[in-house]
Amino acid sequence: MLKSLLDISRFHKQIIAALMDLFCLPLTFGVAVWLRYDGFNIAILQQYVWLILAVPLISIPIFIRLGLYRAVIRFIDHKIVYVAVIGVTLSVVVLLSLAAFFTHMIGLSRGVFGIYWVSAILYVAASRLLARSYFVHATGTAGGTLVAIYGAGSAGNQLANALKHTGDFRPVAFLDDNQELRGAMVAGIKVYAFDALPQLIMERKIKEVLLAMPSLTKVQQKRILERLAPLKVKIKVTPPLKDMVNGKGTLRLQDVREIEIEDLLGRDQVEPDPRLIAACITGKSVMVSGAGGSIGSELCRQILRHQPARLILLELSEFALYSIEQELRSLQKVLGSTVELMPFLGSVLESEKCQRIMRTFAVETVYHAAAYKHVPLVEHNPIEGIRNNVFGTLSIAQAAMIVGVKNFVLISTDKAVRPTNVMGATKRLSELVLQAFSRQQYAKLHHAQPHTRFCMVRFGNVLGSSGSVVPLFRKQIMAGGPITLTHPEITRYFMTIPEAAQLVLQAGSMGEGGDVFVLDMGEPVKIIDLARQMVRLSGLEVKSEATPEGTIELVHVGLRPGEKLYEELLIGDNVEGTDHPLIMRAQEAEIPWLELQGLLQELGHACERFDFEEVRAVLQRAVAEYAPQCGIEDLLWRERNKSATVPVAAMLQ
Repeated sequence: MLKSLLDISRFHKQIIAALMDLFCLPLTFGVAVWLRYDGFNIAILQQYVWLILAVPLISIPIFIRLGLYRAVIRFIDHKIVYVAVIGVTLSVVVLLSLAAFFTHMIGLSRGVFGIYWVSAILYVAASRLLARSYFVHATGTAGGTLVAIYGAGSAGNQLANALKHTGDFRPVAFLDDNQELRGAMVAGIKVYAFDALPQLIMERKIKEVLLAMPSLTKVQQKRILERLAPLKVKIKVTPPLKDMVNGKGTLRLQDVREIEIEDLLGRDQVEPDPRLIAACITGKSVMVSGAGGSIGSELCRQILRHQPARLILLELSEFALYSIEQELRSLQKVLGSTVELMPFLGSVLESEKCQRIMRTFAVETVYHAAAYKHVPLVEHNPIEGIRNNVFGTLSIAQAAMIVGVKNFVLISTDKAVRPTNVMGATKRLSELVLQAFSRQQYAKLHHAQPHTRFCMVRFGNVLGSSGSVVPLFRKQIMAGGPITLTHPEITRYFMTIPEAAQLVLQAGSMGEGGDVFVLDMGEPVKIIDLARQMVRLSGLEVKSEATPEGTIELVHVGLRPGEKLYEELLIGDNVEGTDHPLIMRAQEAEIPWLELQGLLQELGHACERFDFEEVRAVLQRAVAEYAPQCGIEDLLWRERNKSATVPVAAMLQ
């Protein structure tokens, strides 16, 4: 019987609902007559029989018009009561009008209509709610994963009601730290103290905890996650109110998401200063190199939101350029933006091309994000890394100076501080190039326009970028392990891509020339602790000597070539604050242009000759803090790209 009702079409279900009303509404009116007169007699019944017959003929068309039969029974909610009140009220008004027109209410009691009005509303609403419960149970949505909801407020109530319409989850308990709510019933579910959760997990077989407290700060949320982590249940969270996808502060099931790394970091984002962001962007012609990369693409998204006159995308990868252009054009439609988008395929090494683009489109601000950044890959392909990172920066920076670009911002990295790998050394050398360019002697020697303001923004790992450890860990956990770690003591700073890009845009407007800005990355995180937290918050246990029953093993595979145990953001201790609480200005050693020019010429010639020993020697002379972990010549023999390199002599003349 259950199966047959579930299998019939929606149209046939609507017919059944209408037939039920056809039978029950006259019966309800008859009950109203019986209640009014304390029983039936033939004379009274004869007076009302035509009204009893008219009830369904009037009510059902009204219900159809109001959409009562179009509602999907399993998904109806309290709004059905309002529809019932409106539909029954209209039908009663029509009945009263007919009775007054044909009989002038002679022999009829107005009390009957009042009793019927109340009874019919109760019937219509109750019948639909009972049918919903019937279908929910019959479709198995009374089963599903047993979950507890942390937070018995408005968001928790919305989430519980949303879960009742799915077959995936079944809420069996609320948790809340508010003592006044203990023992109360919310959405038909009892509220417990957090201390009761371990027992509830055992007794009620709870598998997941859904954190429904969108008003929490990141710090508060982190504390709760740390309390939940040892309980071996999977945790999911709701986003902050301002981030909810429907934009109305109403929680929906699709808003609930897996734990992200930023939830574990407990870092609250500082609201951006619109004045700082607008200074180099709004109404200006802006260019982003490496526009299709992790940082470059996010810079483009945020720049577009601040209404530049024109946004120029420079990218070497055709696919990456196509992807970010399509995304930005879609974003334009959402924002109603008329910003001119100009995508260009090309390399930052093409100085003449960069000059033509900058001059033609009157570029005022350049964000230089194009770089090779993967430490092991650059360690095995150092000449390409040096060409792209060092001479690419040299090339596009020279182009900016010759054209007279006002602002030039280099995206740097914490790996430039006391580097142990080629990638870090190339980024530090790029910083030194821009610092030298900022000094007047270069402009005087080469007759370039001394109007370009160069600055660098240095930060650590960004979450979600290509090569990020977090997606890798999540994939390994889903596969049942093991999680591969390079070293038990390895520590890193983390920041989200949007926050990093936002701070870069603000720092870029603070520079006075040659500034090295350092972003406050918060507290460093041990990667092994991060892995353990991700495992526990997935409802699993790390396998170790202490917990041999664990399912996810941690395996140490050793440091990769050039990798450091600890990253730093400052070479020295000479740092000062700025107008922004998360942006600092570092004062670090520089190399005069004439000296640096000679070093770059030597480095360029060594790269052209593939003289690996000379490459390492020049890098160490140029970047005094560079301390390679192994001989570079032992790594460079693996390089297979023997194509002719772009001569750098022309850049340095």
